[in-house]
Amino acid sequence: MNPVMLSKWAARLMVAISVLHIIVFLPHPYWSEWLSGGLRNGTASDDSLAIFWALPGGFAVIGFLLGMLVGRLANEGKPAPAYVGWTLLAWAVGCVALIGPSGFVLGIVPAVMLIAASLVDGASRRVNV
Repeated sequence: MNPVMLSKWAARLMVAISVLHIIVFLPHPYWSEWLSGGLRNGTASDDSLAIFWALPGGFAVIGFLLGMLVGRLANEGKPAPAYVGWTLLAWAVGCVALIGPSGFVLGIVPAVMLIAASLVDGASRRVNV
């Protein structure tokens, strides 16, 4: 099992999950409400707030950036540190525990891949020393 390839695939999955999330939530009627200050002045509806936290205020953009960063590290031959995978796993599992089965389940896959990549990389470094 190659830690760099595991990291590359984890990065691709994070980017794909984030892009799909953005595509699903991007078309909605609340942009004009947000841009006119509805979130700041407290006039936004509950549905508007929920969609805000699902898209620009949520993890989709950050997940995309994290996936790109992990991919860049992998392209340089370095798997991401284990804490990235563990934190992603804790976040995904915690969200599933709070709201039940949802898209957060998908976040478990790249998290486990990043953890495995880090473990394999650490083991191979100990063997090669």
